[in-house]
Amino acid sequence: MMRWRVISHRRHHHHTSSPRRAPSGFVFVYVGQERKRFVIPARFLNLPVFADLLEETEEVFGLRCSGGLLLPCEVAFFSNIVKHLEKDEHKYGKLSLEDFVNMVSDLASDSSCKEGIVAFTPLLQKARV
Repeated sequence: MMRWRVISHRRHHHHTSSPRRAPSGFVFVYVGQERKRFVIPARFLNLPVFADLLEETEEVFGLRCSGGLLLPCEVAFFSNIVKHLEKDEHKYGKLSLEDFVNMVSDLASDSSCKEGIVAFTPLLQKARV
């Protein structure tokens, strides 16, 4: 009887927890201080914006690797990047991190709520460690 409970618990736990492995062709990245997990296509890592983010990651965290790819930017800003890339990768895939920051800054300056820009900026813009 105890054996069946253990097996049943394992099955239930397996289905309710988030997967430990990313689907084929995708990678997990953890974003911001809260380390929110995103599943992104692995091909995104070759785009200029991700090259810039990975460079920032190296500057902020060094080369140590403990568990996953952690990106040092705000969750809302990263969500915005992913949203644009999923919408039109051909158009937005050529943009650098600076281009995305400028694009979001321009959008915010056109709107009535400029204070919202804080949610869309990298944690460390041009900071050197």
